[in-house]
Amino acid sequence: MTAHTPADPTGRQYLLTSADGRVTAHIAQVGASLRGLTVDGVDLVPPYPPGTAAPAASGTVLVPWPNRVRDGAWTQRGQTHQLAISEPAHRNASHGLLRFGAYADDGIQPDHVTLHATVFPQTGYPFQLDTSIAYALTSTGISVTHRIVNVGGDDAPVAAGAHPYFMIGGAETGDLRIESSGSTRFTVDEQLVPVGEEPVDAATDLRAAPRVGDLSLDTAYADLVRGPDGLIRHVLSAPDGRTVTVWQGEAYDFVQIFTTDRYPGQDLAIAIEPMTAPGNALDSGRGLRWLAPAETWTLRWGVDYHAPR
Repeated sequence: MTAHTPADPTGRQYLLTSADGRVTAHIAQVGASLRGLTVDGVDLVPPYPPGTAAPAASGTVLVPWPNRVRDGAWTQRGQTHQLAISEPAHRNASHGLLRFGAYADDGIQPDHVTLHATVFPQTGYPFQLDTSIAYALTSTGISVTHRIVNVGGDDAPVAAGAHPYFMIGGAETGDLRIESSGSTRFTVDEQLVPVGEEPVDAATDLRAAPRVGDLSLDTAYADLVRGPDGLIRHVLSAPDGRTVTVWQGEAYDFVQIFTTDRYPGQDLAIAIEPMTAPGNALDSGRGLRWLAPAETWTLRWGVDYHAPR
């Protein structure tokens, strides 16, 4: 009898390497997820075991909404819709419709790959979107370009996000410091859905770069500050001066910062999630983009690593 080898639940694996070998990335087909990233041999994304599903949405692309929709119900332009409940513990529709979708590729190059998937009309979301995610290595990390095209006949409400986790190899994540410019945070109810906005407090203010191990966050931020180049930046720094910077381009006006002790192989993990809208955007309208038929929306974010010389 031939031994059975179970299929990998994250699908096909794409391994990228820069021409000089300094930068590598690992992308998984399911969810078009960023599964690994190294610069100069330093791990910047916490690994998880082969043959297992992505833990806690690790690295996945979130479209046509990030975060949660309360009870899966939303109303816009006089129409009410009911999505499937994908987070039963909190009775929500969570993280969009492609988290577990298998993306197709148009061929892998040594240092970049583009993956494609379609959101087809379905219960609770009667719109059709063609989406693509292009991962391209840079000299200091990776750049991610997300394109969403409305291929249906009606205006389509869309928000997008990503759910990457980060680390700095050789440093305990609890000893890292996280700096982020958000001055406003979303307050949530027992379903983890936003119910208001308040100024950050001592437990959630990241502007002075608190130690990650002193934080307990599942918090969305607004009023982020863009630099002269138009980018928002969040910086993880190690005690030895090494840094990982997550940058967000135009329309990524929100971020979710999440810490957890439930990531496999890690005492503590931190996710820095670029978002174009906060939770429950399909119903609240906050940050929601309406794409006209044939309209394309292009979004960019990325990661840079630096070590002191």
